[in-house]
Amino acid sequence: MTVEIRKSPVGVRMDDFLNVVDYLYRGDPNYVRPLDLDIKQRVSLKNPFFDHAEGVVFTAYRNGWCIGRCTAQIDREHLARHQDDAGFFGFFDTIDDEEVARALLDAAASWLAERGMKRMRGPISLGINEEIGCLVEGFDTPPMVLMPHHRPYQGPLIENAGLAKLKDVFAWRYTVGDVPNRARKAHDELDKLPEVRARHCDMKNFDAEVRTIVDVFNDAWADNWGFVPFSERELAKLAEELKLIVIPELTYIAEIDGEPAAVALALPNVNELIHDLGGKLAPLGLPKLLWRLKVVGPKTARLAILGIRRKHRAVRKYAGLSTYLYVKMNEAGRRCGIRWGELSWTLEDNAPVNVAIKFMGGKVYKRYRLYERELPGMG
Repeated sequence: MTVEIRKSPVGVRMDDFLNVVDYLYRGDPNYVRPLDLDIKQRVSLKNPFFDHAEGVVFTAYRNGWCIGRCTAQIDREHLARHQDDAGFFGFFDTIDDEEVARALLDAAASWLAERGMKRMRGPISLGINEEIGCLVEGFDTPPMVLMPHHRPYQGPLIENAGLAKLKDVFAWRYTVGDVPNRARKAHDELDKLPEVRARHCDMKNFDAEVRTIVDVFNDAWADNWGFVPFSERELAKLAEELKLIVIPELTYIAEIDGEPAAVALALPNVNELIHDLGGKLAPLGLPKLLWRLKVVGPKTARLAILGIRRKHRAVRKYAGLSTYLYVKMNEAGRRCGIRWGELSWTLEDNAPVNVAIKFMGGKVYKRYRLYERELPGMG
């Protein structure tokens, strides 16, 4: 039976794109459908990402029934920064069928090649600061907020469509509790330094605080693989979204001589709170979400940002800044009733960060894979 691929502009005809996941993940107790409102806003020209990007949506059909989806997108900021002629595919979800997967990925590859891209990379939905990778290990637990989930067959389908492993990223599980003695000692040594001070986000000046966090993050991650800094409009959007869910006690800004030097931001695991909403906030989803977030409180969280300004990393007495923040986040999590958290994501070859997380007692419990495929020239 022939596979039909339909191409739509970003933000147009989204129903099948949104709803196909109910069919694809039926019977999977660990799948959490993201909120439709969030996906619609992201796959929309109103998303500031598309100020510096272009994209398209593909859906796959057989006998009129939607059985798969993906996007293809080109990020001009990424191209300007990395000069690698790489375009991305994302939101890749299909039935267990090589023909369907290949048809979707070939459509994405053709669209990218027509626009001069020399390689296709993904899954990345939509940019490097959002969900990345295809889950290849850790299918037995639900995904954390803004992390993807896949069926075990989806990675092999991508490989069979001609893509090869590019890089893996890790998600670490960390149980809140007593920290190792060496970590406590490293924390206490920094805590005694008069110029070092750590504080939570000031919710009365939250927009400015988010700007501070992102400024440190952009500096800390500037040399990381694939990094693209947040734009001004993306920064404003991030602040608006975080304001709705952030728990200030799960944020830290570490200052040295009054200057922000390192940051840590953990998000309450919204997936824990929306698992039974089926992606819908109306009519009762929003009250349920707010009750669970503000009254009951989440039991899990995701450490999504931790960064140290580059100029402080080479200073020996500040070498323990990451451990200093890990210990403080552990204590904050304990006070907030967080039982365990995910630290994600980290690159498999980022030894300093991975060693620091192991030092604190973290264990890799999920692995996500990025794939790449060379594209033929269209000239």
